[in-house]
Amino acid sequence: MRIPLDYYRILGLPLAASEEQLRQAYSDRIVQLPRREYSQAAINSRKQLIEEAYVVLSDPKERKAYDQIYLAHAYGSESDRNAAVATENRALNSNGSVDSQNLSIEINPEEFVGALLLLQELGEYELVLKLGHPYLVNKNGTFLRVGTSSETDEFGEITTERADIVLTIALACLEVGREQWQQGHYENAAVSLETGDELLAREGLFPNVRAEIQSDLYRLRPYRILELVALPKEKVTERRQGLQLLQEILDERGGVDGTGDDQSGLNVDDFLRFIQQLRNYLTVAEQHKLFEAESKRPSAVATYLAIYALVARGFTQRQPALIRQAKQMLVRLSKRQDVHLEQSLCALLLGQTEEATRALELSQEYEALAFIREHSLNSPDLLPGLCLYSERWLQNEVFPHFCDLVQEQASLKDYFADRQVQAYLEQLPTEAQTNSEEVGINPPSSQTQATRQSYRTHPNVVSRRFPRDGNTEQRVPQTPNYNRPNYSQYASSQFSASPTHSMPEGANVEMPAIPSENGDRNLRGANYYVNGAEPSVAYRRSQPQVRRRRSPYVNSGGRTSDQRPIAGRRRRYLAVGAKAKTRLMWIVLIGVTGILVLWLLISTAVGWLHNLFSPAPALQGEQLVITLNEPPFAIPDRNSKAQFPEGPLTEATAAEVIQTWLSTKAAALGPNHEIDSLKEILVGSALSQWLQVAQKEQAENRYRKYEHRLKVESLETSPIDKNYAAVQASVTEAAQFYENGQINQRKSYNETVRVRYSLIRQANGWRIREMSVINKVSTIL
Repeated sequence: MRIPLDYYRILGLPLAASEEQLRQAYSDRIVQLPRREYSQAAINSRKQLIEEAYVVLSDPKERKAYDQIYLAHAYGSESDRNAAVATENRALNSNGSVDSQNLSIEINPEEFVGALLLLQELGEYELVLKLGHPYLVNKNGTFLRVGTSSETDEFGEITTERADIVLTIALACLEVGREQWQQGHYENAAVSLETGDELLAREGLFPNVRAEIQSDLYRLRPYRILELVALPKEKVTERRQGLQLLQEILDERGGVDGTGDDQSGLNVDDFLRFIQQLRNYLTVAEQHKLFEAESKRPSAVATYLAIYALVARGFTQRQPALIRQAKQMLVRLSKRQDVHLEQSLCALLLGQTEEATRALELSQEYEALAFIREHSLNSPDLLPGLCLYSERWLQNEVFPHFCDLVQEQASLKDYFADRQVQAYLEQLPTEAQTNSEEVGINPPSSQTQATRQSYRTHPNVVSRRFPRDGNTEQRVPQTPNYNRPNYSQYASSQFSASPTHSMPEGANVEMPAIPSENGDRNLRGANYYVNGAEPSVAYRRSQPQVRRRRSPYVNSGGRTSDQRPIAGRRRRYLAVGAKAKTRLMWIVLIGVTGILVLWLLISTAVGWLHNLFSPAPALQGEQLVITLNEPPFAIPDRNSKAQFPEGPLTEATAAEVIQTWLSTKAAALGPNHEIDSLKEILVGSALSQWLQVAQKEQAENRYRKYEHRLKVESLETSPIDKNYAAVQASVTEAAQFYENGQINQRKSYNETVRVRYSLIRQANGWRIREMSVINKVSTIL
């Protein structure tokens, strides 16, 4: 059979490769082994094809003939190609089937696994799948081996040949999936990975490779979800598949803010950013269903997201019952977080203006309160500013996070004019009845404020992890300048539950356009990045936590005398509690300060008494004068040369000299080629010899890494001239030889030799002038 390979590709060489390059490529290809899961038969098959390519290209005559065939395929005409192929020795006379479009070689059935392995190494993954798939579906085995009737042996086990082919195809699926992942085709990548996983599962082979594929599938799931839910709403099946994958991840993690391991590699913060990015592709109905179910785990983040979905759906579909459900969920959140502003907005949309005003007074959202008060200057209460803020809040913070509400316009006038809304609001209980049941409007505590701020310390959605949309800024439509409608036109009917708060006749407040900063209120304490960029925490912290005064806009708003003292009593209780806390803090601070002062006085007195009765011993004699700017002895320079002791040469000095030589040798022949350091330890013939060796190694891009052990065996000093000596030492040397940055195991060694060194004393110490190996094991050190 023929395989679309050529000898140059097998060796990884260009057509004009030299003989030296040919030998080096052959050596490298033989040394490089495939994955350890392959059988020895597959490795031998691969090696046989590499050796065959080397034999043909290393023979000048055969290479010339092969080059003609190669060039005819690459540049010749159709007839030239067929004629050239007809002259190829090995490829021509086997079966006569020649592919004139691609240069190919003829292989034996036993070499098929090796050919697939070479194609895999060359990155031809699609070709591996194309060639390997027919063999797997051929159950009688005649595709590769003539005369073999089964792909299992006599004991029913899968043959090594089939196992090698299965492994190669599975690895090709893995690599194709990763390439498609990098290209942003996440669903195609999942199909490729699942194909490899199913193949290994069906064959029951290579569990470690299957685990690697499954790991990629788990990490790919968030990308698949984004790709599927970003499809148009008409793609119902695909979007439903994306939501099912999301539900699987949520179940494994234990909720939106759960800490379970879904094997996606996302921590809690990253997963919350992923949810925020995902919300922009989900409809209001999809988010309502998803987050309402997740809020029952329970989950504070899912509860807040469900509230947003309920409010958005209730307002746009004119279903106040959904808004009432959101208001009831806010009651649960109010025990831990400051959600009074949201409670005020929900109460307003339900026509409960008294309750909306009370909740607004307890809110610590200073920016929102400043906006509401600014737009309620000409009104006896805060209702005009609250109505305007609610429209802006719906338009800029709620709607942009639902793909089907991005273009929706928020109009309270149209909402309250709807007959279905009016009918539902008229059936609601009066505020006098709901006040006794209201348990969610609680004064914000310091713990609640701390909880809110702890959630708002991170930036918006990070797009590098999920490159579904490079622009993470929300698409918020520009808010035009317009005059706020006169809410008094429908205050008497739509706000029937509380007729005391209405705008005066003819009031028409000019409303300037507000910059659309998407994210002035992020989750309101449930999470910091669920609705865009976080508001300025520094601004809120800079506001003084003072006791609130009674709003002048509320005094004349029509409250009864029974209602006003309730808020006054609550504020008085808060003021008394704040004074008690301040007094307690001062008492604790003064107590701690007193304890510290007392401890300091006692320790000073004890030290004085100890010195009085047990004086420290005085130093005798002349004291050493030491100054801070001058050391007591000279500190040698770190770059100074080694100084050996003067006088006769001892074994310790000789060992130090030889050890210095071995270290210098390792530096001169090492990766940095510090050749000049040889002049500091060698002289004469030894210096010239080793300079040549080091310079040659550097020119040929070779270096070595040494490890030495030294033992001095004898020392002989010349009786005539004390400046000459001979040292005999046993040296154990382990060397790793590198060529072009690659280790050469054949040239590396580890041996012990006995060497004789001839030393000479010079002005700056002992130097080595000659060296020779007594018991020669290899080359001279």
